Amino acid sequence: MIIVGLMSGTSADGIDAAVVEITGEPPRLSTRVLAFRTTPWPEAMRARILQACQPGEVDVDELCRLHFDLGERFARAALDAIEAAGLTPAQVDLIGSHGQTVWHDVDAQGRVTSTLQLGEAAVIAERTGVTVVSNFRARDVATGGQGAPLTAYVDWLLLRRPNRVRAVQNIGGIANVTYLPPGDDPSAVLAFDTGPGNMLIDAAAARATNGALSFDRDGELARRGRVDEALLAEWLAHSYFHRPPPKTAGRELFGAPFFEQAWSAARARGLEPTDVVATLTALTARSIADAYHRFLPRPVDEAIVGGGGARNPVLMDMLREALAPARLMRHEDVGIDSDAKEAIAFAVLAYETWHGRPGNLPSVTGARRPVVLGQITPK
Repeated sequence: MIIVGLMSGTSADGIDAAVVEITGEPPRLSTRVLAFRTTPWPEAMRARILQACQPGEVDVDELCRLHFDLGERFARAALDAIEAAGLTPAQVDLIGSHGQTVWHDVDAQGRVTSTLQLGEAAVIAERTGVTVVSNFRARDVATGGQGAPLTAYVDWLLLRRPNRVRAVQNIGGIANVTYLPPGDDPSAVLAFDTGPGNMLIDAAAARATNGALSFDRDGELARRGRVDEALLAEWLAHSYFHRPPPKTAGRELFGAPFFEQAWSAARARGLEPTDVVATLTALTARSIADAYHRFLPRPVDEAIVGGGGARNPVLMDMLREALAPARLMRHEDVGIDSDAKEAIAFAVLAYETWHGRPGNLPSVTGARRPVVLGQITPK
């Protein structure tokens, strides 16, 4: 089947669209990427998305309009990717759209009680003429799961090895890890959100440059700063880092309120803006390493890093040091485009849904049982 995977992550940088040819069935499944495109969100649209992620900031009428507006944007991104692959919509079997998460409701005990992704699937189906699978996370939440990370099943399908312990580390707005022990038993897989990824670094880069930068390009700001170890230790004392999996995180934990408190505390201690960027970069690296040491059953031989954080050399150097002696790699080292990884994952999950097969791993999400994910909107 030929499937378009659509994804916009927590950082709301843009829409990733991957056109993927998928063959086989679990446990042996093959993918071939025919085209991949990233469409950045216009600044006004990104501002609307980020505002919608903050409780009490927008009214229901704006959420309703945004839901349909995002559907139009996802449809356009899918059509552009299909054209880039040299195909027509009639040659595409499915679109798997993750949508844009605006809220993932986690209670004080770490249970996820609801989740909301925007991007109306009916609009995508109508504009493209292609059947759409969407709203993947809700079914896992409905059966007692965290609704995340869903990419763990795809990591197991594509990246496990018979004689190596691997960790697949995504560093998007939020960072998440999939632990892949040797062998073909999916119940042995463990995955969870390790904590902040680029979210706090991006916010600090924007504040440090008065909005001139939306992220720390090539880690240049962090490179010029110094890490305040005492403040870093205070941040690492956050209860989330000590909570055992299954667990998930988002803007509800590490969004604007956390950042404002962190920035104020750092500046009150006399840190320069670049020092704040450096210390928040270290928070991402150390919280990832700490999660491995606390919660993974065995030390990893290889850590495969993807997402925007993989392009930050300062973050990667910090992570390499914190995870030694494990070998640190990028997805490109195992034949996968780092930027395309999550879009590929939702194409695979749509493929599994279409075939009536579960796409969640209860060992990962805490769900009561494996379930078929998503909702199907016919063309």
